[in-house]
Amino acid sequence: MRYALYFVPSAESPLSRAAAEWLGRDAFTGGAHPRSIEREFAAEELDALTADPRRYGFHATLKAPFHLAEGMSEDDLLVAFAAFAERTAAFELPAVVVGQLGPFFALVPDRPHPPLQDFAASVVEVFEPFRAPLSEADIERRKPDSLPSRQRENLMRWGYPYVFDEFRFHMTLTGPVPAAQAPAMANLLKERFADFIGRPLRIDGLALFIEPERGAPFLVHSRLPLTAAQPNG
Repeated sequence: MRYALYFVPSAESPLSRAAAEWLGRDAFTGGAHPRSIEREFAAEELDALTADPRRYGFHATLKAPFHLAEGMSEDDLLVAFAAFAERTAAFELPAVVVGQLGPFFALVPDRPHPPLQDFAASVVEVFEPFRAPLSEADIERRKPDSLPSRQRENLMRWGYPYVFDEFRFHMTLTGPVPAAQAPAMANLLKERFADFIGRPLRIDGLALFIEPERGAPFLVHSRLPLTAAQPNG
C-alpha cells in the first residue's frame, strides 16, 4: 500500500462533484460516473484523455505517494495527520483558472500565493519521516537524467521533483492532450468549470489518500478540516 497527502475539497462540495463527473470517478466513494456527451470529443476519447487523473482521483499533490518507512505504522501516520490538521489554519486562494502544465490541463491559481507555497512545504517536511526511500525502479520512472538539477535533487532528497521552489499547485483534469486538440479541450473545461474559475478556492482541509496495491485506483482514506485559528494580522 502507498499513502499520499493531497488537497481536495470536501466530498459534498460542488467542485468535488463537478470534478468526479468530469473524470468519471469519485475518489471518496470509488464509484464511477457515466460520461456525459460532449460536442467536441467522443466519450471513448474523453475516457482516454482523463485516464491518468481518474486513477488518482481529483486532487492537488502535496506529499506524493509513498510507502511507509521502516518502523512506521498507519496508526503513527494517522496521529501525525490529525495533529497537523489541528495546528494548521485554513486559507483562501484568491482565484483559480483552467491552465496548462505542458500538455496537461488543470485548475491552477491565477497568481503565486505565498501562503499556499508555505502550506505545501510544511506538508512535505512534516510527513517526510513517514516516507520510505524510493526504490531504484521508482527513481527511474521519474527519468532523473531528464530533470533539471534542482528537481533531480528534490527527487533524491524528498521523493518528488516538484517541491518547495519547484512546487506548482494544480488539480489535474486531463492526461496529456495532443496539441491539435488543446484549444477545444481548453474551451470545454472552461465551460464545465465555469462556476469555479475566476473565483476563490478555500484550502480548508487535508486528505490522506491510499493506493491499496500498486496500480490500483487511489481512494480517500480520510479528510480532516484545518482547524487552527487564523493568525492575527
